[in-house]
Amino acid sequence: MSAVDPAVARVVDAGGAQVPALLAAVEARLAVAAGGHGAVLATHAGSTIAAGGKRLRPLLVLIVAGGEGDAVVRAAAAVELVHAATLVHDDVLDAAPLRRGRPTVVATAGRLLATATGDLLFSRAFAELAENGDADQVRALSRASSALARGELLQREDAFAAGVSVERYLTRCELKTAALLEAACELGALVAGREVEPLAAFGRRIGLAFQLLDDVLDVSGPAERTGKHRGTDLLDGTVTLPFILARLDVDPRTIDTPERAEEVCDRIAATGALEESRARALAIVGEAKSELPDLPQRRALELVADGVVERYS
Repeated sequence: MSAVDPAVARVVDAGGAQVPALLAAVEARLAVAAGGHGAVLATHAGSTIAAGGKRLRPLLVLIVAGGEGDAVVRAAAAVELVHAATLVHDDVLDAAPLRRGRPTVVATAGRLLATATGDLLFSRAFAELAENGDADQVRALSRASSALARGELLQREDAFAAGVSVERYLTRCELKTAALLEAACELGALVAGREVEPLAAFGRRIGLAFQLLDDVLDVSGPAERTGKHRGTDLLDGTVTLPFILARLDVDPRTIDTPERAEEVCDRIAATGALEESRARALAIVGEAKSELPDLPQRRALELVADGVVERYS
């Protein structure tokens, strides 16, 4: 796992004394899940897991559950395995050479082995969760997995389409990004026997805000901060909220070079669309925080929401 982000460290500290040990247990289970199916798959699944990231999704499971035990560790590992699987499969679809600065599985091993690696991670996720013996938990992760696939299909259907509506864009974000964060909160609530919907709604909202702000950053840059050229989404044909709100007379199919993407990004910024997109995201974060139920972990969850905003400030 990569070095701990300061915002994540604050969440861990606020989550309770048990959280660091639980995170370590999750890491151990992830390593075992990735490594037990032959040397070749283990190498690629293990490298995907080791690439880390902030581990936001398993952290949400642990924070919402607020307790200890094998069940919460398995649920947290399961949601991260699904997340890892989707990253591998996304890289296959996009033929992406790098992920978090490292060569992707598809770049190093090809499409067939990368697809198999993603499939392995998906299957291990549900094997982990099945050990908890709770059909509702399996249903929650299954719904999220289906949503991820539907979101990917919707995004590809909308590729290079200038007329994507705000409502359709938001639906896509809820499917591709928010659904798994929602499932993480739902799993934590189910493990702990808490009321599910208010906590699932929190995950859904912060996931939506996360994606909106990520799409703002794609337009605003700079490359030194994001690790990619401005307008990378536009070059890929992904029409996002800033482009929709800018209402430019631009055919996305004409955005075919990095220079052209930079030019369109400048035009989007000049319309005020970035500020409007940010405002929408911040309103969603505010709603997520205000609607949180009163529980001991509330401060830690508020810090999760704040961290989503901080990442893009």
